[in-house]
Amino acid sequence: MIPGCKGYDLSDFDTLGLKPELNEALVRAKFTTPTPIQAQAIPLALEGNDIMGLAQTGTGKTMAFGLPLIDALLGQPAKPAPKTAKALILAPTRELINQIADNLKVLTDGTRIRVVTVVGGQSINRQINALARGTDILVATPGRLIDLMDRRAVDLSTVTQLVLDEADQMLDMGFIHALRRIAPQLGVPRQTMLFSATMPKQMEELSRAYLTDPKRIQVAAPGKPADKVTQSIHFLPKAEKPRKLREILSQDLGALTLVFSRTKHGAEKLMKGLVADGYNAASIHGNKSQGQRDRAIKAFRAGEINVLVATDVAARGIDIPGVAYVINYDLPEVPDNYVHRIGRTARAGREGEAIAFCAPDEGDLFRQIQKLMKIDIPVASGTAPTGGSSDGASRRGGGGGGNRRRGGGGGGQSQGKSFGGGQAQGKPKARRPRRRSNAA
Repeated sequence: MIPGCKGYDLSDFDTLGLKPELNEALVRAKFTTPTPIQAQAIPLALEGNDIMGLAQTGTGKTMAFGLPLIDALLGQPAKPAPKTAKALILAPTRELINQIADNLKVLTDGTRIRVVTVVGGQSINRQINALARGTDILVATPGRLIDLMDRRAVDLSTVTQLVLDEADQMLDMGFIHALRRIAPQLGVPRQTMLFSATMPKQMEELSRAYLTDPKRIQVAAPGKPADKVTQSIHFLPKAEKPRKLREILSQDLGALTLVFSRTKHGAEKLMKGLVADGYNAASIHGNKSQGQRDRAIKAFRAGEINVLVATDVAARGIDIPGVAYVINYDLPEVPDNYVHRIGRTARAGREGEAIAFCAPDEGDLFRQIQKLMKIDIPVASGTAPTGGSSDGASRRGGGGGGNRRRGGGGGGQSQGKSFGGGQAQGKPKARRPRRRSNAA
């Protein structure tokens, strides 16, 4: 039994050296076995090392940095001074900030550790008031944090722990300039942990600038998706995408499905078309208010809607274990974003399916994705655009994807059914039971 937690059994997390109250919180939340990134990162972080963690999405990076961070704060009994923070977590999107904070609050429940979030799109005055009494952990987007610094609403000089989550996307979104303003305001010495799913060249430069002799942890090759994602691609004219999407959705009407569009206008138009055709859909993108985005994600998580159309603003901010399918309606212009998109399914050991559409003018994007991932994505229907980069991309109809649950076309077979006729075949397929996630 865990001391002070009568009736609970020890979990494998107990072997990592965390404080008893954290082990108790993990047991209460039914987190049992650490994921590989957690098992490797937590002991090194508890020793005070800077960490550079590389792992695909859905593998539990939040707990990999959150548990040692909270463990260190539990050893600091003093309350934070007004307007200060002891630890700072930076992430690129509002959705990801909310996801991180929600997971941390589960772990800090029943402790004195306070978590405050600051993001754009919400009342800055309310955030100023929240910071006025100080906080143990501040979870922030870089832009809004700088707004608060300019208003002298936050003092970062007491921050001795810094986490950069999804650092590669922060580089893509230009937040390196914000980081250069924020970092000099932080306390020293400090522990810095950087986590990313991909490893662009600039990441090494970022590591040299902000980490000291970091311990590098890599549990999968950069650009590699979660192992249990079944991938497939349909080559088709752009005008055929709406019909193909509805054909695929009709095969599993109750499943939580995340559909990615390249543009805000495209996402909104696609969502409205689906709603008009009777699908239970919503959308999130940059033209939506934070309240609208939060309500859509909450409804999606609860199963009140089952199709969520999103731009890449949501690619790294949705941690919903029940997402069964990710559909790339448009291929992303940045190949790394494909990895992050499909990482919204098959999270923490579950199975999931990623289906992509590729129009003739997206052939170069498809080849860049395959080059990054170093695999041939199985072809469900159609023929790759002229100039395809691999044999696997040039075969017709269903190559290599015999275990796909839906979406085969062009006369190909998927689990004994042909879905090439444009109409749903038979009853919606039952979803197999999914295990509880321990990856936050």
